[in-house]
Amino acid sequence: MRRFLAGSLKVERVTVAIAGLPPALAGLRLVQLSDLHFDGLRLSTSLLQAALDATQAAQPDLIVLTGDYITDDPSPIGELCGYLGQLRATYGLWAVLGNHDIEWPESRQVVTQALTEAGIQVLWNQVAYPVGRGLAVVGLADFWSKEFRPAPVFQSLPADVPRLVLSHNPDSAEVLQRWRVDLQLSGHTHGGQVVIPGFGPLPARTRTWLQQIPRWLRRRIPSPLFNQNCDRAILHWEWSEGLHRVGANQLYVNRGLGTYLPGRLFCPPEVTVITLTVGTEPGSPVGRRQEQMV
Repeated sequence: MRRFLAGSLKVERVTVAIAGLPPALAGLRLVQLSDLHFDGLRLSTSLLQAALDATQAAQPDLIVLTGDYITDDPSPIGELCGYLGQLRATYGLWAVLGNHDIEWPESRQVVTQALTEAGIQVLWNQVAYPVGRGLAVVGLADFWSKEFRPAPVFQSLPADVPRLVLSHNPDSAEVLQRWRVDLQLSGHTHGGQVVIPGFGPLPARTRTWLQQIPRWLRRRIPSPLFNQNCDRAILHWEWSEGLHRVGANQLYVNRGLGTYLPGRLFCPPEVTVITLTVGTEPGSPVGRRQEQMV
């Protein structure tokens, strides 16, 4: 996707208070990247490099990747990992897979192996403690996969341990309300790509609009603009980007880097820098600000 369709990269800086976070971990800095769709079309190498440079400039303690590294054919993952191999963080790089990473029969294995060889730890219904026992990092299987089984994962966690949850699809936040989730990081939505001020993401409106258009006319409307399936990408378009409360839990949705046609409008590609502080309640948002990079 050419840069003029993707727009300028934005760095979102968010501070989140976590109940029970050990004081020694106050100020822990995470960087989130999501939805790269590296396939030679949907992400330019210049935008990718800008995102990697912004990531390293943030001096991250942890880098988390929340899925959709490819679009369909998994073969570009090797080239992408050549770029991702530049990244360094004090406590490493941690990843989950998205729906596109498991779409082809061999995709999950190919993508997981390439990421692992690049020094990125892939979690699939697993728990890790990269910064010590005071903060768990939970990586879930993709919400649309048959292996999305969060119950055994959360049952293995001590109740008093704060947890960061990586789950590609933000719709999973509805299910995850059954458990303590101090901060869930997701992607998948691309922020809706086209956001109409005062109305929200365009995909959330397409089905309603299509139903009001005569059937003969719908066939003449370019499908990238009015895709009859795009409103099914998620149910909760109110969580399409940014910071949200879902019950007692906290959810942040990254707009991603990759871009489908017709491009982005009022919805720039994103690198997220998240700073954790000690809070008295689970998932207490402190603030958010935006920086334009390129």
